[in-house]
Amino acid sequence: MKIGEADVSQQYNVCVVGIGAVGTEMVRLLERRKFPMKSLTILARSARQEVIDGKSYPVKVAEPSAFDGMDFAFFAGTEGAKGASQTLGWEAVKRGCVVIDNGDDFRMDPRVPLVIPEINSEALKGHMGLIANPNCSTIIALMPLAPLHKAATIKRIVASTYQAVSGTGAPAVKELEAQAKAWAAGQALPREVYPHQILFNVIPSVGSFKDDSGESTEEIKMRKETHKILGDAAIRIGNTCVRVPVVNGHSIAINVEFEKPMTVEMARVLLAKAPGVKLVDDPKSAAYPMPVNASGEYDVEVGRIRKDQSCDNGLVLWCSGDNIWKGAAQNAIQIAEALIGI
Repeated sequence: MKIGEADVSQQYNVCVVGIGAVGTEMVRLLERRKFPMKSLTILARSARQEVIDGKSYPVKVAEPSAFDGMDFAFFAGTEGAKGASQTLGWEAVKRGCVVIDNGDDFRMDPRVPLVIPEINSEALKGHMGLIANPNCSTIIALMPLAPLHKAATIKRIVASTYQAVSGTGAPAVKELEAQAKAWAAGQALPREVYPHQILFNVIPSVGSFKDDSGESTEEIKMRKETHKILGDAAIRIGNTCVRVPVVNGHSIAINVEFEKPMTVEMARVLLAKAPGVKLVDDPKSAAYPMPVNASGEYDVEVGRIRKDQSCDNGLVLWCSGDNIWKGAAQNAIQIAEALIGI
């Protein structure tokens, strides 16, 4: 299926591979956004029933033959999880299915477009059947940065992320909740998911440290994926990714330097009309992006826009977005919507 060639009136056989935190939200959003489905199949390691919002869904075993007759396959792959798309992704493509992969296995593969539909939907043209969803923090940061880059060309980005525990998956959410209950009861805090307690703490480690660069895999992803999505490897990027005791919704503080003049007023005008972005920028009235407000919303909020006093042509901004929706499940579905012309 090529962009622009599908029929918006057609209905499609859809499957979701994996039914953890992201897969569950994919199912919810496919229904909520009224994606034109002829059928919806959930695939996982084992067959069972899953109940989502009171509706029971049969889960079938994920195996090559399960993709026969499917039009779209959404691989839910929680960030960092390996396996499903590596073993079944291209196999599904061979069977005529368009694969949209939330995992990181193929993001930097030159055969695979890495797409945020509001930013680079043109990358879908000529795809080879497998399309990658960017990292959640990359998506949330680039939603406000891309329209500014288009207007004034970004030279340098310094970003600090404040990433919710839902990005690690459902067990991490349960761990934060269990630690809160244990603390309130005066008990020892249980700890299994993270190497340190997450309650009342921040952990400057998201992903893993695989080389001697000092960068985590999450920090490397943000840099490389930004270059690929914006099509500009000359942008200098430094970032620090931090896990915080928030259930859902990532926030990012960004210092950005431009080649051309970019004032606060210019940025506000551009961001107010940018698709998928919500301008929330009246700090005197306590109006600014927060994860508690961005969670469960389609748009990425941006605010606290001000001049960067450390450089010429620089701004500082703050954004918050739902890492499971726009940062994962929603963006994947929007890719499919772009392909069929919704």
